[in-house]
Amino acid sequence: MPNKELLLIPGPTPVTDEVYAALGRETMAHTDTRLAALFKEALNLTKEIFRARDGEAYVVAGSGTLAMEMALANTVAQGEKLLVISHGYFGDRFLGVAAALGIQAEKLGAPPGEPVPTAAVEARLRDGGFKAVAVTHVDTSTGVMADLATLVPIVKNNGALFLLDGVCAAAAMEEDMSRAYGAPECRIDLVLTASQKAIGAPPGLAITVFGPAALRARAALPRAGSYYCDIANWRDIMREPSKYFATHPVNMIYAYHAAMKIIEREGLAARFARHAGIGDGMRAALALYGLSSLPAPENAAPTLSCFLYPAGLEDVSFRAGLKEKKLIVAGLLGDLSGKGFRMGHMGNTREDEFLLAIRLIGETMAEFGFDADSEAACRVFLSHYNR
Repeated sequence: MPNKELLLIPGPTPVTDEVYAALGRETMAHTDTRLAALFKEALNLTKEIFRARDGEAYVVAGSGTLAMEMALANTVAQGEKLLVISHGYFGDRFLGVAAALGIQAEKLGAPPGEPVPTAAVEARLRDGGFKAVAVTHVDTSTGVMADLATLVPIVKNNGALFLLDGVCAAAAMEEDMSRAYGAPECRIDLVLTASQKAIGAPPGLAITVFGPAALRARAALPRAGSYYCDIANWRDIMREPSKYFATHPVNMIYAYHAAMKIIEREGLAARFARHAGIGDGMRAALALYGLSSLPAPENAAPTLSCFLYPAGLEDVSFRAGLKEKKLIVAGLLGDLSGKGFRMGHMGNTREDEFLLAIRLIGETMAEFGFDADSEAACRVFLSHYNR
């Protein structure tokens, strides 16, 4: 099933023929032992991606937002305190989820494109009383990448759980739950994500991986804040997927398994390096067109970029021009709306597709009266991609 458009938004990402073929297989019973075997392998591969051999993986029908709710409902009780380190719109979403669950959430934010200062995090945690801290690894609205090496030990040394939103990072950036950040207890306690971004499957699956401390937090709760999201209701099903709690999204399990096998074949180290090269390459290439990155290089994510327009380039017309050429990018959000666009560069998108995107962006900018040497931009991209 060839993709008719080049979809370079921050998710969903383009889906490969291999994953489409899996998605289109005949639907079998949700308790079929053949499906259970496939699902179990996909769950084991999920744990491998996050190096969570001593943890538990939960893959259920839903979106990244449901995974956020699943994370909070099973670790933070009503009335307990959550600190949200927010780098944009999707970090802020934790506040709404927490409010619905009766959790007392506080936010530490920063200007668009900038990370929350470390000193501010340390100062707020010293006040104490926070059960958990929620951090978005890459905020889809700003392209800002959180510094886990700095944040994890600060959070853990202050006695809080570290909950990581990996929706726009998982399978493209290291989220190693076995890694000790300076001390054995300084580990990521929970990662949540979804199927449609760097994992490379269609939308439809909410994914959460619980480490030992997060599992102990659930065991200590008298009840979870949700019925569907309660991992106590899902645990036996994830261990033996032929059992029933709620109907598995059968065809999405096929697709997810196929996407996991692609990741396994490529290898995590190679996949992380490829994404790093793509991110640096796209920003360097489009800088030749006068499109600047919102975050500074040290804070810019490998998985997506937020580009700011040069003076005189009008957002709606420009993106409409790209759409006519079958290239789809996303607008900026909030106060940045109209000032640039967001481009996803993650998952299983190929080198030739990024080169095509660079040329189409250059052609469109030229149509609007801007200088754009697309061949030079492609050479710059390749110098980063092939390093």
